[in-house]
Amino acid sequence: MSSRMLIIVDVQNDFCEGGALGVEGGAEVAARIVGLVQSQGERYDRILVSQDWHRGDTDNGGHFAVPPAAPDFADTWPVHCVAGTPGAALHPEMAALAEELGERLEIVQKGYGIPSYSVLEGTVVATGESVQRLLADGDWEQIDVVGLAYDFCVRETALGAVAAGAPVRVLSDLTAAVHAAGIPALEQELAGAGVAVTAS
Repeated sequence: MSSRMLIIVDVQNDFCEGGALGVEGGAEVAARIVGLVQSQGERYDRILVSQDWHRGDTDNGGHFAVPPAAPDFADTWPVHCVAGTPGAALHPEMAALAEELGERLEIVQKGYGIPSYSVLEGTVVATGESVQRLLADGDWEQIDVVGLAYDFCVRETALGAVAAGAPVRVLSDLTAAVHAAGIPALEQELAGAGVAVTAS
């Protein structure tokens, strides 16, 4: 029997306004995603909620810019989402939803010591499942991807999921980008790879 999955990407304090790597519109995206899950969550057999979860004692394989070098916001970044810090915590609205729904929302962590954009590189905390294997082994009718940031971790997750053979949609109104001017080219790339881009 085929299943449906929702992947909520990196809706964390450091990626929302006021965070170390805040994306404009991040908090609004958090609220919209919570609304989607509260109104339509029963449509999904599994809901994954990812966290960037980096080490604080290394540059995570070159992911963090090391002074005096400045981050280029393409391959290197300011220090962000260090495991166990408030910046790595889920945005308060997302955290409240996770508390409300308990095991229904499955936390995935990625990027501990390495650059990591795709949620497929992560592991489900409660079960130790590889997300890559979970997608590859499942009979997925639909995988919906939402979250932050559209042009990095959402992009990589969607492309990875479609490469794993799943039908994938990005719900574009439930995302926000680091480089908003690049969204038309991004959406062209996603469509070319077989990812449907639609509104929620």
